Amino acid sequence: MTRTLVVIGHGMVGHRLVDQLLRLDTEAVWRIVVLAEERHPAYDRVALTSYLDGKDKEDLSLTGHDFLGDPRVDLRLACPAVAVDRTARTVVTAGGDRIPYDALVLATGSRPFVPPVPGSRLTGCFVYRTFDDLDAIRDASRAGRPGVVVGGGLLGLEAANALRLLGMRPHIVETAPHLMPAQLDAGAARVLHRQVTELGLRVHCATATASVDAHPDGTVRAVTLSDGTVVETDLVVFAAGIRPRDELAAALGLERGERGGFLVDGHCRTEDRHVWAVGECAAVRGRCHGLVEPGFRMADSVVRQLLGRDTDPFDDAAPPVTLKLFGVNVATLGATRAEDGQGVEAVFAEGATRYAKIVLRSDTGELMGGILAGGTGSRNTLGSFIGRQPPADLEQLLLP
Repeated sequence: MTRTLVVIGHGMVGHRLVDQLLRLDTEAVWRIVVLAEERHPAYDRVALTSYLDGKDKEDLSLTGHDFLGDPRVDLRLACPAVAVDRTARTVVTAGGDRIPYDALVLATGSRPFVPPVPGSRLTGCFVYRTFDDLDAIRDASRAGRPGVVVGGGLLGLEAANALRLLGMRPHIVETAPHLMPAQLDAGAARVLHRQVTELGLRVHCATATASVDAHPDGTVRAVTLSDGTVVETDLVVFAAGIRPRDELAAALGLERGERGGFLVDGHCRTEDRHVWAVGECAAVRGRCHGLVEPGFRMADSVVRQLLGRDTDPFDDAAPPVTLKLFGVNVATLGATRAEDGQGVEAVFAEGATRYAKIVLRSDTGELMGGILAGGTGSRNTLGSFIGRQPPADLEQLLLP
């Protein structure tokens, strides 16, 4: 008997789930209805900056003809869900359709976080999330003019690179003492800082955006920082993080995590056995994950459950991170800090051009992870020794 799965959201993680289910459901047990908020099918959001560097929307699309033509999939674009009746097991769309389901997966993703800064809604302020956002930024950009990016994490660096590709002179504002504070320590961040500033980017760390200042006509004139610095600019991009899209939690009567997101267990299940959540909107054991790789693992787990297969609980270990912008070599893998007395750190190189640090288990000497920046060996080299004692010549391998 055919059953109906409704997936709310068609981002990278929602598409991964549907694509994997189509591939593994060889007996066609499931019919899938996908409710996409955007007017575009799923695309590679990780590579979004390349959209400003010559690639078009088709280049980044994740949906081929096989997917779009599969009779098991009903993909509804620009058709957000607005309500869910868990008792009747139906989803209500913005157009008024009521769609019954046997299983429901929430893959609503996240929204950009815009700090409550005076002037943040002026004409000339943008976020960095979708094709439409980048189209608007491109239309507003002026080659040779400064642009300000609020946020110095992975997303902020992506946005700064986008402005650079548009011929602008980017400034990055980060409240933490250094760039990429969630992934890098101070040593690795120094190497990154040097490399991005050599490319002409201006970096303002340990300071916040005090206000976005306006011309009399209501357009952006400048950004004032908390240290008193004033950056004249016509364009501001807020890339200061994300927040889970969990607005449907109230309608569903489902619990949220302490910091938002649909609260789920280690198998991405909500308290309702018919409802799962995956990706950035899922608070797995109370914790949300803002990178795509953990979302893929959540999606794969739910697919196995839908097909009645055993699956291990979600492993919330930090995923590897590699920065592929500006020609900069920065990578993290596994544990990047020694915490709770269970690890010890060893730094092989610390300078302006390269940095290599590993974290070892205190009791066994096994490699737990590390950070590489600048002119070092590859992340694959380091990763090949995770979970075992590193060789005596590891320093030579990481610092060729």
